[in-house]
Amino acid sequence: MMTATVRAPGSCGELVQGTLDGINFLITCPVDLYAEVAVTPGAAGPTAAGDKTVAAVLRTWAYLGVVSERFTVAVTSDLPQGKGMASSSADIAAACLAAARAAGRSLTADEIADIALAIEPTDGIFFPGIAMFDHVRGLIRRPLGCPPPMSVLVFDAGGIIDTLEFNRRTDLAALNAAKEHEVRRAVDLVSRGLAAGDCALIGQGATISALANQAILAKPALPDVIAIARRHGAVGVNTAHSGTVLGILFPGRPAPAGAEACRAEVVRACPALRFLRLTSLVPGGLTVTEEGSR
Repeated sequence: MMTATVRAPGSCGELVQGTLDGINFLITCPVDLYAEVAVTPGAAGPTAAGDKTVAAVLRTWAYLGVVSERFTVAVTSDLPQGKGMASSSADIAAACLAAARAAGRSLTADEIADIALAIEPTDGIFFPGIAMFDHVRGLIRRPLGCPPPMSVLVFDAGGIIDTLEFNRRTDLAALNAAKEHEVRRAVDLVSRGLAAGDCALIGQGATISALANQAILAKPALPDVIAIARRHGAVGVNTAHSGTVLGILFPGRPAPAGAEACRAEVVRACPALRFLRLTSLVPGGLTVTEEGSR
């Protein structure tokens, strides 16, 4: 047994989210903000992690048949909680793989999905590239390819959303069913955009999904943000469909010159929004950053 540290990307919401024929799914939007989880078996010491992260370690070891009575878990994260940036999903996924590697084992992305879903609905940021994933039951697991270079201005509309409570809404299934036509259009555009490396198609699909979600979790500033984004050369706007953040999507990395002017205009025109940072769309997946004997 040894210490293992694993890094997972967070997200800026999702490129698309909804249901298809009643099955929940999202299309991941991983960005270059990260959570890192270190697991040390056999060590007596403080655990700097939440209950879900600890549960991920215990469930992973139970799945692998590993017996260890004592361990420590430490989390370092760039991701705020309750905003739709996959903070819990990143912690849980990284903890799963770190626990496995600490025991000299490994896990596939599908195995991590199964363990994570047993804890809570989860973002698919641990799948390589961009993925279409059923975040509630895991019925859809579809790779869509790697993203072209894109930059993202991330804004926060304020407040905190509890993912578990959101997914328990009694009206959610009906509201998702009502927007399936628009969601199908969004999936088609984003899928074709990823296959062709076409930022414009990705942005168009993301914007359609963001607007369709207004009936479920409204972001009052969204129409103004879309208009401002178009004036400054952005390809679209995406949102956290069950969170508070939204992203303005630009082609290229680093961001084109219009991104700074766009940021400034949104800050002036939409005082309810808080600018968080400029980030980049990146391929999803987990990275083992450290392994060694304790």
